Amino acid sequence: MPAASSLSTVRTRSRRGGPAWLVVAQRELKDLWLAGRGLPLILAFTALLSVTTYLVASNQELNFLEQRESVTLTLQIAVAVGSLLVLIAAADGISGERERGTLESLLLTPAPRSSLTIGKGIAAFSLWAAAWTVSIPYLWYLGRGSKTVTEAVLTGLLVGSLLALFLAGYGLVVSGLVQSNRTSLSVGLFTLFALYAPTQLPTGLQKSWVGSLLWRADPFTAGLRYLSDVVLRGHPPGRDAEWLIGPVVLAIAAPLAAVLLSHRIRLYSGDRP
Repeated sequence: MPAASSLSTVRTRSRRGGPAWLVVAQRELKDLWLAGRGLPLILAFTALLSVTTYLVASNQELNFLEQRESVTLTLQIAVAVGSLLVLIAAADGISGERERGTLESLLLTPAPRSSLTIGKGIAAFSLWAAAWTVSIPYLWYLGRGSKTVTEAVLTGLLVGSLLALFLAGYGLVVSGLVQSNRTSLSVGLFTLFALYAPTQLPTGLQKSWVGSLLWRADPFTAGLRYLSDVVLRGHPPGRDAEWLIGPVVLAIAAPLAAVLLSHRIRLYSGDRP
């Protein structure tokens, strides 16, 4: 949607008393799914899951993998990649508008900047919702006839939603502070890699308190470990809940930081069309 059109839409809805964040969210959802990268990203995600499921099912038939192992592997890929799609959209939230020369028009809308951030965050989060919906038939196919499917769907929804909330908030924070979309996405991915790298330390170090702390500091490692404990090892959901402390804290802190820092969104030299 052109910037001028979005500006008039927000003004019209505001006069009618509609919440500004909802107007922004509707506009962003329309841009993402009708004219943006939403559908291509989900199609690519579906292709990845199809290949993964085919390979896993083949190994399962050859008795190389048990049913729980097949479901867990596919579940972890679906959660990790599905939530990363949110980062791609969130990283484009502000810096993408800046690159396209539409940020000035967006900031001129009567909506508070916090509403702009919330609306863009909702649109980014919708990618995870779509990705998870696509994942369910694959998990059902691999785990059909067992209770593993229910465990996988519920725990995957929980962990994936926490990671998606974290990445939506974090992506918008970075996007609002840098000038280009490429830089925003690069910084976001580099930070995730920096958190993940220490978890590849030698096994002896991983068993120390330092190694345990590093494992829990990375939300992806902690979240995927929780999925493995519940779905693969059959642990009760509450037994390993400490692995979710990091993801829960970040799922709250990152979106909150994005909203609080939204007032810092401003035009840089050269941003005006």
